[in-house]
Amino acid sequence: MITHFRNFARSKWAIGLFGLLILSFMIVGSQMDVFSSLGAKNVVDAGNRHMTPARFRADFDRVRENLQEQAGRPVSTQDMVNENLHVRFLEGRTRELGFLSWAWDAGLRPGKALIVKKIREIPAFFNQVTGQFDQALYEQTVMQRGATPAEIEQDFRDQAAVEHFGAALYAGARLPRIYAAVLANQARQSRDGRWFTVTQAMAGSAAAPTDAQLTAYMQRNAAQLRRPEFRMVSLVLFSPDRAQQNAAISEDKIRERFEFRKAALSQPEKRSFVTLTAPTQDVAARVAAALKAGQSPEEVGRANNIRPAVFDASPRTALGDPAVAAAVFGMTAGQVSDPIQARVGFAVAKLNSVTPGQDVTLDGVRDAIVAELRQEEMRAKTYEAVEAYERARSEGKTMAQAVQQVGARIIQLPPFTQEGRMPDGQPMNAPEQVLTTAYSLGKGGESDVIDAGQGQYFVIRLDEIRAAQLPALADIRGPLAQRWTAEENARLLAAKADELARRIRGGQDIAAVAASVGASVTTRTGLEQSAATQEQIGQGALGGLFGNGRGQVFVEPQANGATVIGRVDGIHAATPALAAPLGEQARPRLTREYMEAFLDHAMSMAANRVKARNDPAVALQALGIEAPAAAATPAAPAAPAR
Repeated sequence: MITHFRNFARSKWAIGLFGLLILSFMIVGSQMDVFSSLGAKNVVDAGNRHMTPARFRADFDRVRENLQEQAGRPVSTQDMVNENLHVRFLEGRTRELGFLSWAWDAGLRPGKALIVKKIREIPAFFNQVTGQFDQALYEQTVMQRGATPAEIEQDFRDQAAVEHFGAALYAGARLPRIYAAVLANQARQSRDGRWFTVTQAMAGSAAAPTDAQLTAYMQRNAAQLRRPEFRMVSLVLFSPDRAQQNAAISEDKIRERFEFRKAALSQPEKRSFVTLTAPTQDVAARVAAALKAGQSPEEVGRANNIRPAVFDASPRTALGDPAVAAAVFGMTAGQVSDPIQARVGFAVAKLNSVTPGQDVTLDGVRDAIVAELRQEEMRAKTYEAVEAYERARSEGKTMAQAVQQVGARIIQLPPFTQEGRMPDGQPMNAPEQVLTTAYSLGKGGESDVIDAGQGQYFVIRLDEIRAAQLPALADIRGPLAQRWTAEENARLLAAKADELARRIRGGQDIAAVAASVGASVTTRTGLEQSAATQEQIGQGALGGLFGNGRGQVFVEPQANGATVIGRVDGIHAATPALAAPLGEQARPRLTREYMEAFLDHAMSMAANRVKARNDPAVALQALGIEAPAAAATPAAPAAPAR
């Protein structure tokens, strides 16, 4: 059973589902609200499981962040919608929630003890001092991740349901031998054939294109050749004045900041020690006696079934139990404490070493404090300039007049697309805020002051919009002519190859047809489908020989822009003694692939059983994207074809 499930857990079906169930911590528990129809619509309704617009937006944003990390560039929600990623994501979540709803209704309900056991296996939920599960720490850790204990427990409940369902389907699954035998026979069969190669020289080459031909070609390929929309903006930048980075700071300010930061900058006393927590005072007394007798904490822990907690160079604040902290920081190096009444049980501590604390001096941190104060003053002056600019604009001054008055800078950015590409295709490397703001304005529009972080602010004015358009023929004549010529040559070669193949299919001898264009025929027998054969005869000839039946004529592209034309003369079945071991080797892999498809189908059928549905229009609303005029109607996830 465990082996079957491990195979299942590595499948693409399980990986996709587990990633959304476990990593996101965002599965919503089952609930019933009789007034739900009066409020906002759900993005997904799947039996007793639902997905709200807010949850859909949060999950989709995480997908967008992952795409940005992989692409190494900004990816907007609109970009993803243009690629229809929101629909694929929506359909996947509909199937998953539908499956989980069906599983619950079908009685696949993990017990509470199993969920508790899974939660108690996570080290982050254990107290470092006592080594025991800490309910308060568990709740605090969960809240820091933006979830609730109920949501996490639902997550683990869903995970267990998927594990058991997958293990049940995989248990005993084994594909019939005939499936593997058919593939093994195909892999080890041999074929006989004849073929020849037609080159561009045999088919003829295209003449240089005329302007009329290039213009017509541009019109046919307008979607690929059209230049995207470009925008040009004026960027008003408010940034700290680097000339002030050496400005004088008064001694009073330096001392005031030093006194304020002194405690944080000082190094507290640190101690290295070991604690052992016992359930009773008698056990703690026995532990203390053994430690004082010279036994190591590890030996004492094994003898009393206690796990020692090791603290290395820890300050007093690292200890959550005041009684233990007072004892540890009241001992001398090498000393063993008497039993300590701790919050949980009784603790015994052994102090190994003491690292004295160090008080910081003003001379030691003066440079850092001065740099910090200068940075703050520079940012404060920058913000004063921002406020002065806004006042000037509200008084009716133009952007140029306001900028001149406050001493800011105006930068003319080069034309750029919505994705941040310049006309030469290179990235402009502007912040995401600049791109999104520029494409949210109308021509002549001006943005509010935007905080760019690091003490910098900016304002954008959209100066010009260059609409998407086809380039002038003169600008792209050279590369366009090359592209036209390449396609025309490919057309001539394909037409010649089709003509020669028709002659062979019409009954003419392949050798005579080859001779008519100055080509020679290659004849081979007993060829097997392998990498070595492909290297010898080429991918085109290999694909033609093994992709057609006996007596059929094939036409396939070959390397270096040539085309191979041939005929399959014979097909010889594989030797059973050689094919059988290959079939048995392939059988587990085929079983795994078959079960992955079966699981995917089962998941879709389960979602259909509970009538899981989604609303693409509500999903687009949740993403802040305007739906097209002919918005799609709510749809249920389609089941795979049988």
